[in-house]
Amino acid sequence: KIHITHIMKACNHLISEGKYVQSNYRKKFYDAYVQSFILRVKEIKEDKNVYTESVDIKELKKSLKQLKEQEIRMRELYPTDQYFPVIYQIISIYTSFVLDEPIHVVGSEFPGGFKVKYEDGKYLCPVKEKQENNPNAVCGFCIAEQDPELQ
Repeated sequence: KIHITHIMKACNHLISEGKYVQSNYRKKFYDAYVQSFILRVKEIKEDKNVYTESVDIKELKKSLKQLKEQEIRMRELYPTDQYFPVIYQIISIYTSFVLDEPIHVVGSEFPGGFKVKYEDGKYLCPVKEKQENNPNAVCGFCIAEQDPELQ
């Protein structure tokens, strides 16, 4: 039941967060987060596939717990932004557990010019290890592996 106005408000949230990003990286931040955010919601809404594979329930529960804790913190920081946490949760779970893809799409660029890649059947992230224990990140349950070239 996510409406386009909810998506617009969530994108505005991301745009406002972009002011804290290095100015030379800001456009890439917007491309990676805002455009991917909009496209992923559209993809979810249009997905008519029936998925029959099992999900690791223990990992899913752990991920849902982490997302709930993040939601509580987000709602304290941004009490007027009701939909961003919900959309963020849906996208994170769908991408990780249904599509079995990394949360940041391949090609997403991080400061320093490092990108999420797909090589030899593996998704590689340049910042996985540095963010894996960050309570405000979803790297802990993202399926991407740390890019070994950047360890």
